[in-house]
Parts: sequence; structure tokens; C-alpha cells
Amino acid sequence: MPFNQKPQKFNANINTVEIGCGDKAIKLGGECTYPFYTFDAPMENTPKIGVEISDLGLADVPGIQEYYAGATTIGEIAKKAEAMEGADFVCLRLEGGDPNGENKSIEELIAVVKEVGEAVTCPLVVEGCKNVEKDSELLPKVAEALQGKNVLILSAREENYKAVGAAAGLAYNQKVGAESAVDINLAKQLNVVLTQLGVQAENVVMNVGSAAVGYGFEYVVSTMDRIKGAALSQDDKQLQMPIITPVADEAWNVKEAMASEADMPEWGPAEDRGISMEVQTAAAVLASGSDAIILKHPKSVATISKMIKELM
Repeated sequence: MPFNQKPQKFNANINTVEIGCGDKAIKLGGECTYPFYTFDAPMENTPKIGVEISDLGLADVPGIQEYYAGATTIGEIAKKAEAMEGADFVCLRLEGGDPNGENKSIEELIAVVKEVGEAVTCPLVVEGCKNVEKDSELLPKVAEALQGKNVLILSAREENYKAVGAAAGLAYNQKVGAESAVDINLAKQLNVVLTQLGVQAENVVMNVGSAAVGYGFEYVVSTMDRIKGAALSQDDKQLQMPIITPVADEAWNVKEAMASEADMPEWGPAEDRGISMEVQTAAAVLASGSDAIILKHPKSVATISKMIKELM
């Protein structure tokens, strides 16, 4: 008996959000089917890959220094990141602003933002320092400094969505990242309050949280599955924002990636382990519904880029 495939079609779509300007602008979302279900319907836009850089300089990650050899300023590092094989955008993380860390001033951080903004021609994503109070001051200034570049500001959270959303999504016409902690209800509630604030749903991208594979990752999968299911099958417009997932920090900060070869010789080279964790996590979140991911290692970026092309 011949197999007659019945496509699973939905009458709803994930919103399309454009980041960047000109020929290098990228579009996130737009799909009307589950991730990589191209046998049901073509994916409107392929998932995108970002490369994370930091205002603190090069990450202490095996193999990173070799790729960025010769780059001494943050602008030069950003250009190298932009040129990485498979990269679609650059993500600047302003971790130096953390009051519990280096506690850089807003002025110092904005100088870094401007240097990176001038150095790259690809779309730019800017992530704060993860301190709610500092980000409430910092991210509106970032949105102002990059006005006209159509950047994505990560992230507005429950505690500071008014400050970040009003500046990025309203005053300076940037895109807003809505960050929640691996819970469909929290993700939806944050989208609701952002749109009630006046931010257009088409200007919101969700960061619903993540974890490295093997570290409670089933919660990430179930959350993304439920979000995509509600958005497409139930036409829930408050969950139809595309999803972006920062993978790099989760993957490179678990013991499998951090343990030295001296301590765990049976585990093999530390660089290979870290790349494996990053690639596995990235592949898993893409299969679960993420429309964009953020990575660090050039081999991870190239591998995931190849995977996406072969699945499309």
C-alpha cells in the first residue's frame, strides 16, 4: 500500500521580525509549521546564527584565541566575529557592567557599543549584564546610541520591561527581547505586558530561557514545544513571537566543557568537549523551536550552519 503523506497545515504563522538594515538584514520567524517540517510546508526564513562577543574581551574558551589572533580592540573582535563562517549576526554582551563584577560605568559601556556598531555591517544584538537595576539604566542608553541600526535589545524582563520596552520598542524604534525563565505562562505574560505598553508584537523576540543538554533540558524542550504548539495550532497571538536562544554560556559553563584535561584525561580534549556541548545544545533548541541561536566557537557556528542548510 502506498504511503500518502497528509501535510499538517496551520492557519497561523510565527511573526516575522527583521533585524539590521540593508542587504545584510535578517528575518526571524515567519514559519507556519514545526521546526524543519519542510515536508509539511516550506520554512519562510531559515534559523539564524549569532556570534557572541563580550566587552571584557576574548572568552577563556579553548580555540577562541586562535581564531581572533591579531584582534586587539573590541571593534576588531567584532569584525572577526562578523566574518565567521556561518554567522548571520553579532551579539555583544555587556557583562562588564555587572555591579558584582567589574561594574563598568554606563559611559564606558556605551563607548564599547558605539565602537562595535561602527565596526560591523551585519545585524547586531546587544545583551545587558544580567543585573536588573543596571540593565534598566544601560539598555535604554544602548537603544539610543544605536538608533537607526534596527538592533535587537536583550533583554526586557518582568522587573524592567517598562524601562527597556519603552526605550527600545517605542522611543528608538529598536527590536525588544522578552526574557523569561523556561515557563510558557511567564513568557506569555511578559509578551502581554510589553504589547500593553505599546510595543508592537512584530517588534518582539522571545528569549524563553535555556540550559545545556543534560542539565534539565527537558524543561526547555517542553516549554518551546508548548509555545510553538499554542502559537500555531491555537493561533495564540501572544505566543507568535520568534524565539532567540543564547546557547554559548550555558554550554561552555558546565563541567563537561570546563574540566581540565589534567583532571579528566579520559574525557578527551577540552576544546572538543566544549564544541560538542555547544553543538548538541544548539541543535536541540533549534529542533525544539528556536528561530535564532547565539554561539561562540567558530567550529560550532560552521557545524550548525551546515546542519541548517542540509535540513532545509
